[in-house]
Amino acid sequence: VSTQSTGEAFRNVVHRNVVRFSYLISGGYVVADATSKSSSSATPIRTFADVLIWQGLASVAIPGFTINRLCWAVGKMVGPARTAVVTGTGLLAIPFIIKPIDTAVDHGMERVVRPYILDNVNC
Repeated sequence: VSTQSTGEAFRNVVHRNVVRFSYLISGGYVVADATSKSSSSATPIRTFADVLIWQGLASVAIPGFTINRLCWAVGKMVGPARTAVVTGTGLLAIPFIIKPIDTAVDHGMERVVRPYILDNVNC
């Protein structure tokens, strides 16, 4: 479970800085993972960029956006029970969005990012 997705689910009950901090934690994880994987690679810069882009999209940007918009839409549809329903919906959605997002990012990386961008990085 990504930290910022959980932060987005709780956005309607916590201060906005808590949500921002959840993105900081997730971003830190992405950089640490990219650094770790690139340090043992024959092409460290390419590996760092590949992991950074993949993790940034699949673990931070797309899940955060998805949960944010889902919670926003549910908040518009429900009445007085808004807080619990919105937060619950956001949390319950997290396990269901992981695989489709990962698959879409894998597809995008294989079809666009790696052949047109990363294959031109000679490091």
